[in-house]
Amino acid sequence: MRKYELMAIFPIDEESAQKGAADMRETLSTFGAEIEKEELFGERDLTYEIAKHTRGKFMLYTLTINPDKLTDVDRQFKLNTHLLKYLFVRLDEKKVR
Repeated sequence: MRKYELMAIFPIDEESAQKGAADMRETLSTFGAEIEKEELFGERDLTYEIAKHTRGKFMLYTLTINPDKLTDVDRQFKLNTHLLKYLFVRLDEKKVR
């Protein structure tokens, strides 16, 4: 199990953002991820248009997951229509402690 940060961008309308976040949490728990922290970064302008959206709601998650499961999680995230973009970043073990 390794620690990762996950930055996710959802549409700014509240219903889509909540649905996307709920689907994302469900996918992560299905593949054995433990979400340690959720932090709302707020609504921001996007650098470029994504699926006809110019603004997005940014969320930062700190989680622990088996690295072998990331490809499966990635595949499921691509099917989530309420998730505009996402990025996994592996946290350095020395800095985490």
